Amino acid sequence: MANAREIQSRMNSIKSTMKITNAMYTISSSKLKKARKALTDTEPYFYALHRTIGRIIRHTPDIEDPYLDTRPEIRKEDRKIGYIVVTADKGMAGAYNHNIFKLAQEQIDRGGKPFLFVVGDLGRQYFAKKGIPMEQNFRYTVQNPNMSRARIIEEEIVEYFLSGKLDEVHLIYTRMVNAMKMEAEIIQLLPIPRQRMTQAIPIDVHLEEIAMKPSPQAVINSIVPNYIAGFIYGGLVESYSSEQNSRMMAMQAATKSAQDMLDELAITYNRVRQAAITQEITEVISGAKAQKKKRKKA
Repeated sequence: MANAREIQSRMNSIKSTMKITNAMYTISSSKLKKARKALTDTEPYFYALHRTIGRIIRHTPDIEDPYLDTRPEIRKEDRKIGYIVVTADKGMAGAYNHNIFKLAQEQIDRGGKPFLFVVGDLGRQYFAKKGIPMEQNFRYTVQNPNMSRARIIEEEIVEYFLSGKLDEVHLIYTRMVNAMKMEAEIIQLLPIPRQRMTQAIPIDVHLEEIAMKPSPQAVINSIVPNYIAGFIYGGLVESYSSEQNSRMMAMQAATKSAQDMLDELAITYNRVRQAAITQEITEVISGAKAQKKKRKKA
């Protein structure tokens, strides 16, 4: 059994670690509130774009547009599929990164010719070790997501799609369901899925006619880039919020474990200290008895 000094040293080390985990919990809590507020402030605008695109498709179901082109002539195994994978820049966030890696790997294994656009340092390190092709110049942090970064990503992705370098584009991110539950999700960005855009509008509900000038194609071409940028921004903020929430939960669990260890060590320390005191008393009594016997013999 360790002596009292070793146990006390270990307790002090655990207390220092608890200060770090508590600080990380507080920081993540602050970042989470800020990110959720930013998303709440911008959501109405992008939902409006979603509804507008849905109405255009509903009023002109036969519309042909590059953003809606599913390229059915390309076989499944030959389709070039791009995945925007949103990971974290650092760990200590529970299973957050693992769930994203698992979902991305499942999609890659489904076939086609996958090509990754990875946001976050941990993701780039992971897929580099796996030898999975990535866009090497696509290096963006996930810290403090903003609309400017989302637009830069959108412009690059759209250029790949319209030029034929990619036939599909999907976003893999983490959605924050509630304070206790986060889910890794995948959603198709390009080509724009007609069914998803119109399913929110029941087919038997009449909507007033809308004028689209100079043409429905021109209106869609003007709206879609903003819509995709908004979707990417939403994915970045949701993922960032989920990361911070996962880190809060992980730090809270770590702090609780540290406290449990302290409680156990405190009991052990008291036992060791009591044993040492008992031993000292025994030695004093034994010494006193020996001195008494010695005086009697003298």
